[in-house]
Amino acid sequence: MRVDRIRLLNFKCYGDADLTLQRGVTVVHGVNGSGKSTLLEAVFFALYGSKALDDRTLDDVITTGEDEAEIELWFTHDNREYRVERRLKLRGDRATTTKCVLETPADTIEGARDVRRTITELLRMDAEAFVNCAYVRQGEVNKLIHASPSDRQDMIDDLLQLGALEEYRERASEARLGVKTVLDGQREVLDDVRSQVEQKEAQDLHDTLNALETERDELVDELEHYETQREQAVDTLETAQDVLDRHEETREEIETLTDAIDSLQSKISETERQRETAQNEIRDRKETREDLAEERDDLLAELDCDIDPAGDTDGDADADNDETIESHIADLEARDEELQDELADVRASIQTKTEEQERLREAADDLDAQAADAREDAAEFGERLDDDESEIDAREEKLADLEDEIESLRERFADGEATDDSGSDSDGDSDNDAAVVFGETQARLDALETEREEIVADRNDITADLKAVDNAIEEAETLLEAGKCPECGQPVENSPHVDVLDEKREERAELAERRDELETERAELDARLEDLEALREAERRVERLEDNRDNVAQLLAEKRAAVAERRDQRDALLEEADDLESEAESKREAAADLESEIDEIRATLGEINGERSDLKETIQTLERVREIADERAELEREIQTRRDRRADWQEMNDERRETLSTKRDRKRDLDSEFDEDRVQTAREDKQNAEGYIDQVDEKLDELEAERDDLQGKIGGVEEKLDELERLRDRLEAVEQRCETLESLYGEAETLQTTYGELRSELRQRNVETLERLLNETFELVYQNDSYAGIDLDGDYQLTVYQKDGESLDPEQLSGGERALFNLSLRCAIYRLLAEGVEGAAPMPPLILDEPTVFLDSGHVTQLVSLVESMRDLGVEQIVVVSHDRELVGAADSLVRVEKDATSNRSRLERGEPPEATLLAAE
Repeated sequence: MRVDRIRLLNFKCYGDADLTLQRGVTVVHGVNGSGKSTLLEAVFFALYGSKALDDRTLDDVITTGEDEAEIELWFTHDNREYRVERRLKLRGDRATTTKCVLETPADTIEGARDVRRTITELLRMDAEAFVNCAYVRQGEVNKLIHASPSDRQDMIDDLLQLGALEEYRERASEARLGVKTVLDGQREVLDDVRSQVEQKEAQDLHDTLNALETERDELVDELEHYETQREQAVDTLETAQDVLDRHEETREEIETLTDAIDSLQSKISETERQRETAQNEIRDRKETREDLAEERDDLLAELDCDIDPAGDTDGDADADNDETIESHIADLEARDEELQDELADVRASIQTKTEEQERLREAADDLDAQAADAREDAAEFGERLDDDESEIDAREEKLADLEDEIESLRERFADGEATDDSGSDSDGDSDNDAAVVFGETQARLDALETEREEIVADRNDITADLKAVDNAIEEAETLLEAGKCPECGQPVENSPHVDVLDEKREERAELAERRDELETERAELDARLEDLEALREAERRVERLEDNRDNVAQLLAEKRAAVAERRDQRDALLEEADDLESEAESKREAAADLESEIDEIRATLGEINGERSDLKETIQTLERVREIADERAELEREIQTRRDRRADWQEMNDERRETLSTKRDRKRDLDSEFDEDRVQTAREDKQNAEGYIDQVDEKLDELEAERDDLQGKIGGVEEKLDELERLRDRLEAVEQRCETLESLYGEAETLQTTYGELRSELRQRNVETLERLLNETFELVYQNDSYAGIDLDGDYQLTVYQKDGESLDPEQLSGGERALFNLSLRCAIYRLLAEGVEGAAPMPPLILDEPTVFLDSGHVTQLVSLVESMRDLGVEQIVVVSHDRELVGAADSLVRVEKDATSNRSRLERGEPPEATLLAAE
């Protein structure tokens, strides 16, 4: 496997990063805390998701202050390209995975679990195996050394996939024990079933069943005899009951007929009363009809029309009158509609002229308001003109003041105040008294500053020489007082070489005099510099005043132009106000003219409304005449209806009288059929039959209970026989199951032994290979050192042997040696896995995160040798995170990580491996 590219968005300290990785050794370097290890964590997280976070949560992955993150990883495995994409989003206070996709050459896999499972199958290692083999995380260099032998054995077995064999052996053992448990249980069941079959066979169930069936048949014959006698008693009882029922029905029918006769007589009387009431209602309605005719005649007399008031006796005349009334109403309504149209036109005209009048008045008011606003604006312009003229006067005065001040300052350069006569230079030149020209002050300042710096430097050198001479004189005086030579320090007599001390004292006096001269020159230069600084400030002041003068002059010109423009605006506003007031007056006159026209139209409106009122009264009278005709017709229909009802009621009573006669005849016939003696005989037969039935029912219940008891016993025996057959079938099945389980138990035991032996054999083979590879790797690192080799036993217990034959536990090595030993062990395991799969599943990159944490400079050199040897042995890609210069120098490609102090975001920069000269320069 080779990591080709990693892209990050809001992943921990990375805002937006995109990195392409190459074959060979890539070193990621940068200062501590810049985010180097985070880059490797991103690769690990892209492959295994939340399983790569240890005790952390998805919330820790998203950059602080952001609500979503993206991680994309492109890698090549077995010469095929893959891409993993994960997206996270904060929802509330919890982060969740919103997208997890693995694109393979064959298909696309979605979902965090499915992607992680596919990655595990693809690389043949889960997240834990990945960090135990390919990914040495920061601080975990000594993980294998510190692990117990059993934990180390589990780690390496899992990496070499021997754990699967142990898992299979344990499964086979569990299966064997499970089969043994089931077999023991089935043997107990077999013994129990066999015992039950023997007990059932000893009960002689068939003979018992035959005896019970014979007794049941005799009891059934006796039951049939009593049931026949009971049926005869039931027939007698039913015959007597029929006689009694017929007697009861006859009595009930007589009572029913009596009630019906009384009801018919009552209904006949009630119907006669209804006929009398209907006759009275007919008379009342005739009187109402006559009253309505009189009302109609009175209404028609009030109208001036050709309607016959006496047309109620002739149906054709009524029809003609109705048509005449309808015609009159239609004519009147047509005229009303015409008046409505005229009324609408008049109202529309009034509305139009009123609106026009209001519009004219509103327009006049608006024009007056506009005129007032214009005059008010003109007044404001007048006030502002006064203010502007005052401001112009003030600015002209200010401009004059600026001109005076500028002229005064420039005179300082022209009248001799600018001479620099504070002293002369070290060569006695007198050109320092020359006048300073305006604009050249800065150049004079720079020259004096340079001169002063040279004097200060000379003074410092002389001060140092003076201090050295003082020290030499003090040392010589000390030697002389001790009777020693002031030059060589050897003991001498009579204080020789005193002239050397005098020379040093003369040298000291000359140096002191020269230092005082330089000090005086520096003081003179300081005074001259101070004068020039004052002149330089005057120059700056003139420049600022000239800029200010130009600005004031420009503003003054602009203000004068603005005053002229405002004066024109004020005059225009006053003229506009006069025009607006004149136009407003003309609109008011037009509104007054419209008022008289509106009054004339309103008079016409009153005439139309009066005519419409008369029309509505006439229409209402005609409609009442029409309603009277309808009411008289309705009364005639009601009279005819009541006449018809009286005839129907008469016919109904005739039918009821015939029915009454028939029921009276039937009642007389039933009274003659009523026989009390026959009824008494039937009652006695019924009583005797009921007594016998009660007695025989008790006997039948006893016999049926005996029969049911026998049947239950027979069923019990039959059930036992069925159970015996089932037990025999079950016995046969359990015997077969026990034979199968015994065979399966032997197979599981064989399988368990096979897996155990295979695991031991493979482990021994891998231990021998791993020991060889570990010694080869260790020898590359520690060649010509004090260690002879490493021993690895079958339980992965490690022992280091020194050149003198003494053995050491790896824990006894120094910190740097122990770390390097662990890295060697990791690399040996990596090589073993790579050789074991024979290219079918290429290994992931070898990733080392800060492997130099526990190493000194000497061991770092050995680590570099180890990394280079792994590259030479065919490891396609090695990624190292380190800021060590020696490791950086051994890289095929470099990635630099830097963190922005302002945004606290890391960024990536790709670089080329540095040359040796560059490393030396660092």
